[in-house]
Amino acid sequence: MSKVSPKKHLGQHFLVDQNIAIKIVEQLTLPRGVTDVLEIGPGMGVLTQYLLQHPEYRTTVLDIDRESIAYLKEHFPQLNDRIISADFLKADMAKLFPGPFAIIGNFPYNISSQIFFKVLTQRDLVPEVVCMIQKEVAERIAAPPGSKTYGILSVLLQAFYTIDYKFTVSEHVFHPKPKVKSAVISLVRNEVNELPCNEKRFFEVVKLSFGTRRKTLRNCLKQFNLPPEVQAQPIFDKRAEQLSVQDFVGLTQLVEQHLAA
Repeated sequence: MSKVSPKKHLGQHFLVDQNIAIKIVEQLTLPRGVTDVLEIGPGMGVLTQYLLQHPEYRTTVLDIDRESIAYLKEHFPQLNDRIISADFLKADMAKLFPGPFAIIGNFPYNISSQIFFKVLTQRDLVPEVVCMIQKEVAERIAAPPGSKTYGILSVLLQAFYTIDYKFTVSEHVFHPKPKVKSAVISLVRNEVNELPCNEKRFFEVVKLSFGTRRKTLRNCLKQFNLPPEVQAQPIFDKRAEQLSVQDFVGLTQLVEQHLAA
């Protein structure tokens, strides 16, 4: 098999610039004691070849595209049984990796947000992520409070990871060429093991708060039927993008106190 055909329905845009592939792999730091690296969507192995130059990594590749799987088996026989044909969004990570593992990949644009939500559910297993995604999404994830691009993913990921926007990637280094620029970011697990509030409620409060960006939190959180004295607090005059992760934790605690009353 000479090449893999990019499939539009899988959001495949194959990176063809070797220097950028090397640069992406160089961003991996791997926390002490972590040797497992999972590459999501390896395609024809442009990153895989450089991951394999690190004997200290135990590299596993996972792809939903059967054509890519066949290509990888032919061109990277040294991976043996570490070429996995599966959908990352549905795969049981705890079964594949009993211990911590880092994630790397050129994520398909159409499912990048879903990949991050899955990473959040597996955050105790995933100490680091290095990925190339749509520039707009990368900027959103790395955005600080007060920024117009700051949103749900920014808050949820920044609660548990330190985000670093690494570099922008031109659309001209892919086949086929996407209509947008890309960017490489890294996520490194922070010291927060659990939030000082109900996590499900925290996620709910964050999502509702950003539901109508132009409205104040008082309007966004109406469904909780908070008493007037609670809603009179200054935080409810703010909009979601003005709140830090800590502010959202405090807001969730206020909601919890009312619901428990």
